[in-house]
Formats: sequence, C-alpha cells, structure tokens
Amino acid sequence: MTGQRVSARAGAALVLLGRIAIGLLLPLVVYYALRELGVDIYLALLVSTLVSALPSAVELLRRRHLNPLSAYLTAMVLGSVVVSLVAGSTQFLLAKEAVLTGVTGVWFLVSAIGHHDAAGRPLAYLFSRPLLEGRFRWPAHWDDLWAGSPRWRRMWRVSSALFGIGTLLDAVLRVVFAYTLPPDVVPATATAMFAVTSVLLILVTNVYYVSCGVFNHRSELYRVAGPEWG
Repeated sequence: MTGQRVSARAGAALVLLGRIAIGLLLPLVVYYALRELGVDIYLALLVSTLVSALPSAVELLRRRHLNPLSAYLTAMVLGSVVVSLVAGSTQFLLAKEAVLTGVTGVWFLVSAIGHHDAAGRPLAYLFSRPLLEGRFRWPAHWDDLWAGSPRWRRMWRVSSALFGIGTLLDAVLRVVFAYTLPPDVVPATATAMFAVTSVLLILVTNVYYVSCGVFNHRSELYRVAGPEWG
C-alpha cells in the first residue's frame, strides 16, 4: 500500500509538472505562430491566453477538487483570461501578467505574516506539500510537524516571505519589460524571466531548508514532533 501511495504521489507530481510546462510553452508557441500569420498582437495574446486556460478547465471539470497548487495555477490562468478582456493599450495588455504576479507576491507575504498560531498554513507549505511530503527524503506527517514544531512553522513562513519578495520583483520587471521592449519580444522575455525567477527561488529556499536541517532527522526542526521518515 505504501508503494502504491508513493507511486500515486509521483504520478500526480509528474502530471502537475507537465501541466506547468505546457502552460508556459504552448501559449508562447501559439502566440508566435499567430503573429507569423499576420494576426494582430491583441488577438494573438487573447488566443494564446485562452489556450493556456484549456488544461486548467479540463482538470477542473475532471476532478472537481484541486489541491492548493493546482487551484492556484487554475486561478492564475483564468484570471489572466479575465484581465486579457479588459480594454487598454498594447503595453497594458502585455503587462497584464504583472497584475496577477503582484497579487501572488502579496498573497505569499500575507500568508507568511498573517498567522501566529499552529492553525495557519503559509503558501509555500501548501504548494510544497503535494510534491514533497514523504518523498525525496522529506518527512511524512506534516500536520504533526506543524502542530508540534515552532521551527517547522517558522521555516515555511520565512520561505513564503522569500517567494513573496521574489514574485513582487518579478511583477515589477514585467511592467518594465512591457513598456520598454518591442511588443513581440515581451512574451518570450516574460516567460524566460518566470522560469529563471522560479528556479532561483527554488534554489534559494532549498538552501534555506537544508540550513534548517530538513534532511537531518536529529535536527532541532524535529525535536518536538519526531516525524516518520519516507
């Protein structure tokens, strides 16, 4: 049974990662293909945004219930569609992702500082749990750790704050790119920046997790809860 659960988690993680990759690359391919065919920028951006919403819509119809990370990705994509329908200049349309990215950054920060007891869960915790709990040498029973280890709670609040700061910087750069670069350069630049920002934030936070002792079962991080290791 344990092996089946691990396999199910691994499969879900691969599906989620595949969805993220498709969500990043497919709209970009559609946008530049339409531009090559002579379609104007607004329509190309709108169609590419609608294409990016298809995987989210399909998953929502199939599952009817999403984990926090999938729910976030779905909300971001659908929000992008809504923002794309708002009338404005080409630069405004290109900068639309900055609005959603900025909201995400604020959300991360609020989740990091908004709770001071064992009940609240920062976004970094909620997003990481489906991928990491009981896998890749991470401990199992995160709820027990959250309830019993102040250091565990602090680790996730700090990492959520780091993600919030990084995401807000990403949003600012998106606006700068939208209003300073040639319009057709912006989608590829913004996608590349998202990939770079994500990798950097993952590296920084993982270095922080290691420094907190997440892979050392004798660490102070686990003094109270005594987790079961996967």
